[in-house]
Amino acid sequence: MKTSDFDYRLPPQFIAQTPVEPRDQSRLMVLHRASGSLEHCRFHEVSDYLESGDCLVFNNSRVIPARLLGQKSDSAVSVELLLLRRLDVNVWEALVRPGRKLGVGARINLGNGPDDPNTLMTAEVLERGEGGIRVLRFSDERFLQQIGEVPLPPYIHTPLAQPERYQTVYAQVEGSVAAPTAGLHFTPQLLGELQQRGVRFAFVTLHIGLDTFRPVRVEDPRHHPIHKEYGELSPEAAALLNQTKKEGKRVIAVGTSTIRLIEAATQTATVQPFAGWVDLFILPGYQFRTTDAAITNFHLPRSTLLMLVSAFAGGDCILRAYEQAKTLGYRFYSLGDAMLID
Repeated sequence: MKTSDFDYRLPPQFIAQTPVEPRDQSRLMVLHRASGSLEHCRFHEVSDYLESGDCLVFNNSRVIPARLLGQKSDSAVSVELLLLRRLDVNVWEALVRPGRKLGVGARINLGNGPDDPNTLMTAEVLERGEGGIRVLRFSDERFLQQIGEVPLPPYIHTPLAQPERYQTVYAQVEGSVAAPTAGLHFTPQLLGELQQRGVRFAFVTLHIGLDTFRPVRVEDPRHHPIHKEYGELSPEAAALLNQTKKEGKRVIAVGTSTIRLIEAATQTATVQPFAGWVDLFILPGYQFRTTDAAITNFHLPRSTLLMLVSAFAGGDCILRAYEQAKTLGYRFYSLGDAMLID
């Protein structure tokens, strides 16, 4: 297995810069794993492929205002922070640019300029990691909501007119630095229609971190250090998933983050309540234990997410589907179209 096995060419014009309105009018490619056949429709028609008793599993993590702009306290050097995960009260792991100028003990002023006595918050570098990653202690993290911005992926260059459009309609638990984008296609009306059809819902939480943006750079993906993400799956959700399997109905994961969590929570063929760090790296050859079908977007080349869906549907099958998606003008990545893999 090589990282180049998960590569494909995508001209920039296929990368969605703005979302479709309304949400459920995005396109939906349906990939049938058993036959390799494809169907094409609109996302609001996803209900045609679901049955009463099936269970949709949603990641209800909410994107935090994780992008912070500041200045190094002893100079006029501008600094950009991307918060990755909270380690303790006022202590966060973050991606810092430019990182080379910020060693242990360096301080960053946030909210105002370096000479402004009304600077809202400062951050001190506690530890230095690789690739611009730093552990920071903030003077008062309560100001993060006031001065932070919701970060968009680096391939989106058009500001969102409504930042809430980068949240799912069911987002509740703050903690992600990127949206669980497969869920962006659902509207309250569509969720209501699905429930009326007898489709069941389970909500879990996995806070999405750095690996969503980071390509795999090593030749053998098994040597890629996967970034840990914090997740929770309640006893009630575990019971519903196990009941769904017992009844012979399908567990349908909405998003790759959801797949990682429910598979990590599956022990001895049943889903167990879970609360902790998830570092499960799913590559081809992985035996899925709970996930029967998945709703997902179209992912970046050489990414861990593309590797995951390749493990689920087969790498050749996924790349053929992606080539057809380009031919038919599908929109790729976070604000793009969706795929149902059954």
